[in-house]
Amino acid sequence: MVSVDRYWSKTTLVGLGLGQFVSLLITSTGFSSSELSRRGIDAPTSQSFLNYVLLTIVYGGCLIHRKRALQMKWYYYLILAFVDVEANFLVVKAYQYTSLTSVMLLDCWTIPSVIFLTWLFLKTKYRVRKFIGVAICVAGLVMVVFSDVHSSDRAGGSNPIKGDLLVIGGSMLYAISNVSEEFLVKEGDRIELMAMLGLFGAIVSACQISILERQELRSIHWTAGAVLPFIGFALAMFLFYSTVPILLKLSGSTMLNLSLLTSDMWAVLIRIFAYHEKVDWMYFIAFAAVAVGLVIYSGGSKEDIHPALIEGAEEGAQNRERDEEAALDNAREPAAASSQKAGDGKHQPSAPVVLTK
Repeated sequence: MVSVDRYWSKTTLVGLGLGQFVSLLITSTGFSSSELSRRGIDAPTSQSFLNYVLLTIVYGGCLIHRKRALQMKWYYYLILAFVDVEANFLVVKAYQYTSLTSVMLLDCWTIPSVIFLTWLFLKTKYRVRKFIGVAICVAGLVMVVFSDVHSSDRAGGSNPIKGDLLVIGGSMLYAISNVSEEFLVKEGDRIELMAMLGLFGAIVSACQISILERQELRSIHWTAGAVLPFIGFALAMFLFYSTVPILLKLSGSTMLNLSLLTSDMWAVLIRIFAYHEKVDWMYFIAFAAVAVGLVIYSGGSKEDIHPALIEGAEEGAQNRERDEEAALDNAREPAAASSQKAGDGKHQPSAPVVLTK
């Protein structure tokens, strides 16, 4: 049991550290998207395209160098790439209509979606406390939408309700993408996942750009102020995509999305200090609700260890028990043989056998 506790603590700490790293990265992507929106640039698919190209070049090169056949079917990656591209499209598009804070807060709609999908497809079991925490988080989401309706300050976007709905739709697609990635990275290979996601993501993005964003790209005045947010978004997304499979393999989809909730804090700070915008008082209540829900969800005991870890620990304990029993049997066999020989001879008393572990 001591070894299980030690392993779980190490995994938790690594998961928390990686979770905060990706949280900062997702805040950076939000800042870049908001900057492009403020400059009147509306090209959400084009923003993601460079990220997929980087994934293809870096991880595709590694995959070619290894010269191994694909472990998973190629059309799994095609479906995943399509869902991922559309999720990015909807969320980035939302920055045209609503505030940075609303996008970051509403992103946690992914959490109940992930819980439902992991319960349905990956057979993950959740305790009542987990659902209570999620319910409080969802209550915070409702308050965000109500705040956008209630607030008279429209500096955060031209159509907050439309933007909120786009974020919720994108969050549901993110949930499908996260759960699919969790399955593929645990059943397959991380390098293969990133390479194929990048390849098919670039293809889907290129097709979508040619249909929806050709005119927008032609009309952009490519100054440093326009190019830098594009590059910053692509680099942050590349690091995000590279880190997420590691976190998924360690802690799962739900932990990933719970970690991303802390990005809301950075989003509020960016809105207050960088944009000098007013934040409606309901945002703070909503964030408090999300924070309380996160604490309730993440606060647990040894019984909340991931089922795979428990199963592995129990199997290891059973193996150690079998090894100890085998050692005892091996020690008894020479003793029995010695007693039998003594009985066949002069009935000399045999020395007692002391068994030690």
